Amino acid sequence: MDKTLKIAFLGLGGMGAPMARHLLALGHELTVWNRTPEKARPLARAGAAVAATPAEAVRGTGLVLTMLADPAALRAVARDVLPALRPGTHWVDTSTVGPDAVRELAGRLPAGVTLTDAPVMGSVDRAGAGELWVLAGGDPLPGPVRRVLDDLGEVTECGPAGSGAALKLVLINAAIGGVALAAEALRLGGALGLPEELVRGQLARGPLAGAVARAYADAAHFPVSLAAKDVALATGHAALPVLESVHAVLASRPDLAARDLSALRG
Repeated sequence: MDKTLKIAFLGLGGMGAPMARHLLALGHELTVWNRTPEKARPLARAGAAVAATPAEAVRGTGLVLTMLADPAALRAVARDVLPALRPGTHWVDTSTVGPDAVRELAGRLPAGVTLTDAPVMGSVDRAGAGELWVLAGGDPLPGPVRRVLDDLGEVTECGPAGSGAALKLVLINAAIGGVALAAEALRLGGALGLPEELVRGQLARGPLAGAVARAYADAAHFPVSLAAKDVALATGHAALPVLESVHAVLASRPDLAARDLSALRG
């Protein structure tokens, strides 16, 4: 059976571009769109078709994949895309937008169109290698959706629609909070006159080991601005005083907005 798919891929940012490039390398037929057209050029050179608008990208395809920055970006794309979707189309949203945005979008879909929320965990290098951790909400997953998610990485089926988006908020906020705590521990060590390598090494032996490793990651790019967005999505659902403090720190550093989360340790 031919396992290649015709995919409209919308959103070619830090994660979207390597994900699209990986799918293209596997032989899938891609039409791509990005708000900043220049970001589509490398994919065009690799064989992808480039659309001028989201609606143009999705016409004639049965599978739409989005990787967008936030709920506002998803709504903006949906305004253009929804009238162009045909019955039988499967929309897979891999963005981190939270369950509310997923439910909102699901309620706007035309008849015969399905939505799977499938946000991902993993860094840019894992996106390019097809080694992401995919958190899929939607039961059951349509066949073409499962095929493309398997190509992106290891799939965890989380339950009904919205559950993947919900679990992503839990996991990403644990990661962000851990990095922020590790950064403060390192700063405290410096204030106490301890060598950074000593503090780092001892922290890496304890329960913060993963957070310390992420604080020094040099192959990842998770902008502080997006981390702040993810924390804000979480604190809208529950009283989370520690994460509210983390958000205050993230939002108070516009100088770090475009830099990776590891910049917090500076």
